[in-house]
Amino acid sequence: GEDSIKAGSISLIIGFILIILFMLYKYKFLGIIANLSLIINLLLLLGVLTFLEATLTLPGIAGIILTVGMAVDANVLIYERIKEEFKTEKSFIHAFDTGYKRAQSAVFDANITTLISAMILFFLGSGPVKGFAITLGVGILSTLFSVYLFGRHLTSIYVMKNKDRKIIKKYLNQM
Repeated sequence: GEDSIKAGSISLIIGFILIILFMLYKYKFLGIIANLSLIINLLLLLGVLTFLEATLTLPGIAGIILTVGMAVDANVLIYERIKEEFKTEKSFIHAFDTGYKRAQSAVFDANITTLISAMILFFLGSGPVKGFAITLGVGILSTLFSVYLFGRHLTSIYVMKNKDRKIIKKYLNQM
């Protein structure tokens, strides 16, 4: 049991580092924003789990790992949509805003269906399955918060401060 939890924790840390490096490589500055959102997501998740006095078990670690994957998926969907919008929009601000809005339904659909699954697991499962469901459910809610409130706010600040600079155009062409 304890060896499995230790191995799961190490897997989470290694996966987290690899995700951070990938997001930095693929999305440059937006990757920094995505990584900050991911860190906020994990801090919120761990904070809520601590508040609930949840014990970290192997299924709980699996829930955290799945949450990290869902958060990265949300950011990738949003940034790819921004890249598509940039090809047709002349305004950087409008491309970012439209990209976030158009990715929203896919992100919400994926997260809400996973949240429904977590609720079913919680109500029908027992023991470790309930722990997984709680971790996953809290993780989904923290993901939506961190991506759409925290990440979007940071992205908006960046775009507004650099709206007239060629750096955004160069950056988006590199993505």
